[in-house]
Amino acid sequence: MNWIFILAVALGGAIGSVMRYLVGIGAGRAFGTDFPWGTLIINITGSFVMGVFAGLFAVRWNLPQAARIFLTVGICGGYTTFSTFSLDTFYLIERGELAATAAYMAGSALLSVGALVAAMHLVRGMG
Repeated sequence: MNWIFILAVALGGAIGSVMRYLVGIGAGRAFGTDFPWGTLIINITGSFVMGVFAGLFAVRWNLPQAARIFLTVGICGGYTTFSTFSLDTFYLIERGELAATAAYMAGSALLSVGALVAAMHLVRGMG
């Protein structure tokens, strides 16, 4: 077990979790809480940032493994919210909001993957 990697995850996770909390609160204030806007925004932006990091690791940054783990598993892992996505989806279904459920599920999956692909192409185009 590599304690440096564990520390990298823990520190990055703390940062990502605080960022997630702040974005979630901000989205709730900006857009209301009837729809899980915060989680949707976090999943999309988290996927985009993950794509930027992965792209930079591939073409520009030669970082030590601990730094890569800090950024991806730590910060991005603490920030992104697919476990919360599942809970939000459940609550939408439970409330009988099937159209909102479908929009939320499709938007989260398609836009997050699209954001990652866009980031990878953006970063690869820089090299």
